[in-house]
Amino acid sequence: MIRPLPDQPDLYAALRASGAAPEDLPALLAASAPQVRDRLAQVDQSLLRAVLRAGQGLEAIAGASVIRAALARADIAPILRPVPSRADSIVLRADGSNPGMPAYSDPAFDAWFEATGARYGLGPYGEKRSVYASAQFADAASAERRTIHMGVDVFAPAMTPLYAPLPGVVRLVHYNADPLDYGHTLILEHEVGSLPVFTLYGHLAGTLPSLLQPGDRVVAGEPIAHLGHWHENGGWAPHVHFQIMTDMLDQTTNFFGVAHESLWDVWQAICPDPNLMLRLPAGMFDR
Repeated sequence: MIRPLPDQPDLYAALRASGAAPEDLPALLAASAPQVRDRLAQVDQSLLRAVLRAGQGLEAIAGASVIRAALARADIAPILRPVPSRADSIVLRADGSNPGMPAYSDPAFDAWFEATGARYGLGPYGEKRSVYASAQFADAASAERRTIHMGVDVFAPAMTPLYAPLPGVVRLVHYNADPLDYGHTLILEHEVGSLPVFTLYGHLAGTLPSLLQPGDRVVAGEPIAHLGHWHENGGWAPHVHFQIMTDMLDQTTNFFGVAHESLWDVWQAICPDPNLMLRLPAGMFDR
């Protein structure tokens, strides 16, 4: 029997606790009060189904564990050359644990980073970041801000080239212009273990549209983009936000880069650790 969802501040928690199956979402919404339907109508519907799957004790994305296992075995080309190593990289935590570091969105960051002498700066996956406090990082289902970083950031000079990690097809080339968004954005679709998987590259240079367009095919190791300058990359120090997605949900021009802490188990199924493909040295992000 389908029971209406309670009209509570956190509708994700209500969905998880409902016991409903993903295919029951339309009936669940129809049974609920108009204000609940209106709030949930503003949210990615595939994300809601993923929450329902988790509530039933299932993988939030069917096949996510198969994709992770296939990626761990795959022959991956490096997206950066040379590959970041312990010798030439530093970890740049944005969780408040490094008070001497300017924010990634502070123009003073560039000089600070150059003074470290590092070739690359690395921002961790799964890190909780206070910078994501504005309304654009919340939605109608809950007042909770999405604060958990789902990519790995790699800081390097603007115009540093990036390379395709696997053969694939260009799924998205788009400019996301909101402040602190991705700026120029690329998403590739690949196939691993007969299942699709997607890679996202955010904060790119304006050269992107001249290099690739949706539908283009790429081969592993092919140049695909460059790191963008501040004015074109969403207002950040030059870096790439690299992310893996096992499912595009209902997104067509962008994709979530940060997750709800309360739904981290769901988001991990949607966006597994990018180091499955980056292959950074073990323990790189250990404190």
